[in-house]
Amino acid sequence: MRNFLSFILCVLFVFFLFSPLAASEIKEGECLSLLRCLEIAFKRNPSIVSAAANWRLSETKVGQAKSGYYPQLNWQTSLSRVGPYSERLKQYNEYATNLGLSQNIFDFYRTPLKVQIAKINTQSVFSDLEKVRTEVAFSVKQAFFNLLQAQKNRDVAEEAVKQFELHLKRAKGFYEAGTKPKIDVTKAEVDLYNARLNLIRAENTIRLTRIILNNAMGIPDAPCYSVSEEITIPKEPISFSEAISEAYKNRPDLNALLLKQEAVNKSIELAYRNHFPTITGNVSYGFGGNEFPLNRGWNVGANVNIPIFSGFLTKYQVEEAKFNSEVVTAQIENLKNEIRKEVEQAYSNLIEARQRINTAERGLQYAKENAELAKGRYNVGVGNYIEVTDALVALANAETNYISALVDFKQAEASLEKAMGRK
Repeated sequence: MRNFLSFILCVLFVFFLFSPLAASEIKEGECLSLLRCLEIAFKRNPSIVSAAANWRLSETKVGQAKSGYYPQLNWQTSLSRVGPYSERLKQYNEYATNLGLSQNIFDFYRTPLKVQIAKINTQSVFSDLEKVRTEVAFSVKQAFFNLLQAQKNRDVAEEAVKQFELHLKRAKGFYEAGTKPKIDVTKAEVDLYNARLNLIRAENTIRLTRIILNNAMGIPDAPCYSVSEEITIPKEPISFSEAISEAYKNRPDLNALLLKQEAVNKSIELAYRNHFPTITGNVSYGFGGNEFPLNRGWNVGANVNIPIFSGFLTKYQVEEAKFNSEVVTAQIENLKNEIRKEVEQAYSNLIEARQRINTAERGLQYAKENAELAKGRYNVGVGNYIEVTDALVALANAETNYISALVDFKQAEASLEKAMGRK
């Protein structure tokens, strides 16, 4: 009954997962936070769904290993047509049916070791699931902040269009009043159309980055939406030593290898125990004979299986398990080196992005002041339009540079979190 209910729940889950209702998790025009995107990805991303199914699959191995604790019941029935070697004897039928029960009595702890190995392997597969979740979270964060950057760049482009439209009107007014030459008007028109081209590109960038985020969340048919997140910069970043320590402790791929090493070490012990005998109890009851009514009988006994020589099979099984242990040990050391490299690179990028934020922020302040001065000079007839154009372009570049520095910091922060095993 329990297995049947589990099957029904799995069917309902798969139906919901691939039904159109699941795609309606996002409403048209909804504004998503990073946390909301991560929640959707953890539920819908196919890589996570597949890894979770693989973990559930590995749990069945534990049940298979535990089957060695239970008795084995078999029913056998046979019908044979016997033809005697002598022509004087007639052919006859031989009937047999037998119900047998066997129980493992003692196998020198082979079964408990198999159960332990299966449980450890299941934990290792769960760590693989956590690794996939960490990678998916990193992909979502990257796509999310790229979309956020695209939206902010679109806002900058829209503001630039408004500024150039305003200055085109002023240039036309000055020209009609005879205080400014015709070239100011034509230059303003060129600048306005260039700004509109930049806005078109910015809108397309939003569409492209949204496609990438949809794919990371596992909802390629999602309706149009926007994202919003306050970009905060921590005052005191985590120290490098703390980052390394947390990475060695929390990285799921490292934990998976450590569990695999534990399972391999127990496999050495399991292979070695193939040198020892096994004791099995047997009970059977059955009928047999060549005519009815059939004879009946029963027997109770025990079998002792003592391995004497198996062609050096056990010897090589032990050696295989030992070499597997050496391979996993080397993989662990190699992964630790890779983890340290990832943490060092992400930490360096984080420091560099943090420094760029301060520089970009100052550059933005000066660009705003310069733009105001240039517009003021032009409005009173002292400056020329080229100063205004240069100032507005510089302001737009400074704004995009500042946005880029903020997003680069969050990207570097996400890379460091992934390197440390955070989701």
